[in-house]
Amino acid sequence: MTKLSQQTTTLLGIDTALRSTGYGVITMTGRKFTAVDCGVIRNDRQAPLSDCLRRHGSGVEELVETFKPDVASIEGSFYFKNAKTAMLLGMARGAVVSILARHGIPCYEYAPRKARKIVVGSGSATKIQIAEFMAQTLNLDVADIPDDATDAMAMAVCHGITMQTGGGLYLPEPI
Repeated sequence: MTKLSQQTTTLLGIDTALRSTGYGVITMTGRKFTAVDCGVIRNDRQAPLSDCLRRHGSGVEELVETFKPDVASIEGSFYFKNAKTAMLLGMARGAVVSILARHGIPCYEYAPRKARKIVVGSGSATKIQIAEFMAQTLNLDVADIPDDATDAMAMAVCHGITMQTGGGLYLPEPI
């Protein structure tokens, strides 16, 4: 049996959307996860697209400078019937990923169902189930996790678990 590394890794989880992007910062030491911060980068509904993308980039830049994450994980794209919605989400993700790339932070993508399955054990877990599990895992009050940050925290924990599984054997390629 190999001993898990006691090195602390800081993980940034991100759930992008145009109007409200959730984020979660956690540390992982061995198998122990600790919440550092979570929240939402919000954009006004009337804000032009360029302002929304700038705010996403600036918000992630501030998170990177403040918490100096070692790695990031982001919710993967999924199928949209509306092409415009898919394009807008792709632009928001691009704004985030470009900041991470500029800082040399590897970013991994997880499909929402896969992340829920890894973290909670069910790919069809509800936001409430995810929030309750995150609160329990990270020793938080569920009321302290903003709704839009729930999936972001799960993204960070998902990546941490994947890093540990089989010595990282199942890690996806960074994006």
